[in-house]
Amino acid sequence: MAAYDFLLLALLAGLAVALVAGPLGSLVVWQRMAYFGDTLAHSALLGIALGLWLSVDGGITTTVTCVLVAILLTVLEDRQKLTTDTVLGIFSHAFLALGLVAITLVPGGRTDMEALLFGDILTVTTAEVITMWTLSVAVLVVLKIQWPSIVAMTVHEDLASVEGVPVYRYKVMIS
Repeated sequence: MAAYDFLLLALLAGLAVALVAGPLGSLVVWQRMAYFGDTLAHSALLGIALGLWLSVDGGITTTVTCVLVAILLTVLEDRQKLTTDTVLGIFSHAFLALGLVAITLVPGGRTDMEALLFGDILTVTTAEVITMWTLSVAVLVVLKIQWPSIVAMTVHEDLASVEGVPVYRYKVMIS
């Protein structure tokens, strides 16, 4: 049985992601932010390139880059006359271009971008699976507690604000 433990770990990792993908995906679609995942994926390429450039763990630079993109989106969302999906489309292509240019300029030659971006779920470790499940359960607990306020804000921001929902805080949390 030990020979197939990597399959069990891969299954558990996939289930941890799938568990939170449904509720979070619903919120993203309700917020008319269908390109949000695409934008974060493309900005992740820039984060990986920065990690290679700075000789820092790619997970850290990718997380920081994605958080900065989400904050930038939240700030620009209130100031732009464009819809959120339009801004996300622009960001998506801009960060993809920046990431491709940055990764081709990384010192030390060519890198396998597919391995950097997609990884291999069959190589997930027990510690990573535990971390994934811990984060998934934490996200679900927060969603369970905050769900009525988040849905109220999604349906009508002004009405939710009048009802006392901290709209800006939830917008940052969802992004």
